[in-house]
Amino acid sequence: MIASPAAAAPVSEGTLQNDINRLINVERKANGCAALTVNAALTKAARGHSTYMARSGSFSHTGLGGTRFVARVKTAGYSKPGAENIAYGYRSGAEVVKGWMKSPGHRANIVNCKLKAVGVGAVYAKSGTPYYTQNFGY
Repeated sequence: MIASPAAAAPVSEGTLQNDINRLINVERKANGCAALTVNAALTKAARGHSTYMARSGSFSHTGLGGTRFVARVKTAGYSKPGAENIAYGYRSGAEVVKGWMKSPGHRANIVNCKLKAVGVGAVYAKSGTPYYTQNFGY
């Protein structure tokens, strides 16, 4: 009998978030934009929405109680919301960013040089599926 190799341990949520923040700034630089500053309030809003999606199994920009990203970001304490990207199922920060960069709308958010700040939330569902939210601010 031959045992199957053990599945690779999932990447930590913090590592996913840091990798995404780093890689989007690489994309921004390649497109002539300044790096985004990681903002605690945007991160709080992003983690909250990813937690909601992971727990509810939903995949939508609409959150708990029908909230939209502008309201979530302002409630978290950031006054100038800019845009939001969401994703799920990708197993690494590189995969998420690659997927977003292939999508015209998500790419436009990432390389919008008017945006100045970012917060990323990566949360695993009980099933092990990761959910991602990326909030941008002016």
